Amino acid sequence: MRAFFDLWDQVPVALQDVLLMCVLLAPAVVAGIVVMRGYRPLQLVGAMLWRYRWTNALFVALIAVSVGIGVGLIAQERGLRKGTARAAEKFDLVVSAPGSEVQMLLAAVYLQPVDVPLIDGPTWEKIATHENVALAAPIAYGDSFGASPIIGTTAPFVTHLAGELAGGRMFASLNEAVAGARAPLGVGDTFTPAHGIGDSAESDAHAGHSLTVVGRMPATGSPWDKAILVPVESVWSVHGLASGHAPGDDRIGPPFDPAFFPGTPAVLVRADQLWANYALRSEFTSERTMAFFPGAVLASLHAMLGDVRQVMSVMAVLTQVLVAAGVLAGLVVLTRLYARRLALLRALGAPDRFVFAVVWCYAAALISAGAVLGVAVGLLAVEAISRVVTARTDILVEASLAWPEFHLVAGFVSLTVLLALLPAFNAVSRNIITDLRG
Repeated sequence: MRAFFDLWDQVPVALQDVLLMCVLLAPAVVAGIVVMRGYRPLQLVGAMLWRYRWTNALFVALIAVSVGIGVGLIAQERGLRKGTARAAEKFDLVVSAPGSEVQMLLAAVYLQPVDVPLIDGPTWEKIATHENVALAAPIAYGDSFGASPIIGTTAPFVTHLAGELAGGRMFASLNEAVAGARAPLGVGDTFTPAHGIGDSAESDAHAGHSLTVVGRMPATGSPWDKAILVPVESVWSVHGLASGHAPGDDRIGPPFDPAFFPGTPAVLVRADQLWANYALRSEFTSERTMAFFPGAVLASLHAMLGDVRQVMSVMAVLTQVLVAAGVLAGLVVLTRLYARRLALLRALGAPDRFVFAVVWCYAAALISAGAVLGVAVGLLAVEAISRVVTARTDILVEASLAWPEFHLVAGFVSLTVLLALLPAFNAVSRNIITDLRG
């Protein structure tokens, strides 16, 4: 057995998926070959499908909806994992005050602000001037414009996050801003920030302090697409704090003077070498600071989501089993529509095996059509759910059906067509005289 698994591990993943698909469909194919051997029931089955076409269409639609929703939900979970990972890929290392890594991940990467202690000037100086640090950028939040958070940072961070701007230029003064791809502002628009975010935001708190959008970022597929980025000095200034520079120094951006550094909730740190990131994390994990890899924290969250995914998969399978039971009951009812015609066939001398094959093929046709249509419904469901999740989370979710969903559909088809043997057997077990009398 171990030799088999060792050989299986050497098979390309794509080929593994194809072989697994074939194995899952094999019971249905074998059942069809055995049942139809020596007979040609398809012409009669086609007539049965057309005779009660609207009833059959409704039955197929019910199967399609149940299959589509099941595979759609599983695919959506995978798409959400990929979307959250994509949103965090630009954040190599984050340094903040000690606390919850998950909480700071949500705040610094996914812009869900929380009240945390600030990193002070001397600590900032130690981070920014470290020999292995290629980029150190403050991430200061707390203000907003409508549903868009306003984030104070530096120009190098904007370039690191989004690359070249899609339009306009980088901010160059306290009163300029760069808008995300989905922010409700265009180049040239002027706005006044509100203090706070969401329903508790105070729109008049910063009256008289206006900002002008001078640039626009390309889409990043992250919550930052909805953000408005300003010089961190602008955030400090609007709250009456020092500018990070000595009095009389009106420039923006690093280096900052630690004596006039008001503090920042988080700092994005990037090193040119991978090993240096690990060394920095170790060095800046202390009593005063917490350094963590957002990707590692996200991986642990995904591990928990993996357990959730397994639960969802089990629930999807159980749902399909219940659907299969419903399909079985429905097939029994549908075969009663043809009870008199099937009895007439038997009375005219048709072998019971032929009648059995007719009923089974009729059921298999409905199940197969429902499953194929269910894949189409799943594609539509994934697209619709992805749009809703993207709108609600500001994380670009691009989900699609993959091999696990097709395997689930294949297993469902095999299970239900095997269960369809029962109504076929029931059809040839009925009393001919009783059915002919109606």
